Amino acid sequence: MKLLTSTALSAALLVPALASAESLTFAWTPNPQTPQVDIAIEKGYFEDAGLDIEFVSFPTGREGFEAMIGGQVDVTFMAELPAAVGALTGQDFAVVGDLARFTGSRVIVNTASGEVADPSDLSGKRIGTTIGTNVNFYLDEILAGAGIEAEIVGAAPPDLVPALARGDLDAIVPFPTFYGAAKSTLGDSYAELRVPGYDVHYILAATPEMTGEKSATLDAFMAALVKADADVQADPEAAMAAVARSMQGAMTPEALAQMWQDVDIGLQLDEGLAELLVREADWILAQGVVRGEAVDKAAMLELFAPEALRKASPEAVGLP
Repeated sequence: MKLLTSTALSAALLVPALASAESLTFAWTPNPQTPQVDIAIEKGYFEDAGLDIEFVSFPTGREGFEAMIGGQVDVTFMAELPAAVGALTGQDFAVVGDLARFTGSRVIVNTASGEVADPSDLSGKRIGTTIGTNVNFYLDEILAGAGIEAEIVGAAPPDLVPALARGDLDAIVPFPTFYGAAKSTLGDSYAELRVPGYDVHYILAATPEMTGEKSATLDAFMAALVKADADVQADPEAAMAAVARSMQGAMTPEALAQMWQDVDIGLQLDEGLAELLVREADWILAQGVVRGEAVDKAAMLELFAPEALRKASPEAVGLP
């Protein structure tokens, strides 16, 4: 976990509250990777900033993004892949922050079907994943990087671990929330292969109105999150407890401590995210699911709106 500088914290504390309460609809569901939101709620930072926030939950980040595009919400939280789709399809939105990065992506293997010591050992295996998602992108990058082919089997997220345990699949690339279930289900037959090169980014996207006529509201929202971000860095254990309460016991602080070993928590916005979105956009085009023209880095950066984060924490923004 990175530490927020005292300069950034001071900047956040100096951002004035709105003169009158402003409403904001935020698509967010309690989860393990965005403790800044839990802290801001629990400590009243949003209210202190003059915000009246309505939280709306969606089953997936993609659905939250679609609701934002449709004008149902002002800001949405999601993994980064829907932003790549939005760029390809010409949607009008802005990426305004990057809350955390999951650095522990992996392939999970049932050793009953054979040991896997490196990516080349995946050649010819039956590998399950959820088609069209960021984990599918990660698997394809692994196979391409190793110059091998495998049989990719599409399945819904909850079905992957049972299929692996039954022996229907040799390996799976699931969402991180299913890693624990895979380990407990497979027991001694559990093995994992970590292949670097892809980190999941948990980002914030906003409507054009939020970066335009309601920019003061977005400034207040991001400043509250930066203030909460500093609290997370200062006292991770308290942040874990807040997330556990928010998730109503779905994850214990101890489980969060284990997960957070692979999570880089800290608000930022930099060119690395734009470069990843370009790679994902190219991959999406190659799948033939979306038709469009390739999006280069310069065009992707035009979808970034760093102003609100820069005001609250100048050092968190690494963009030209």
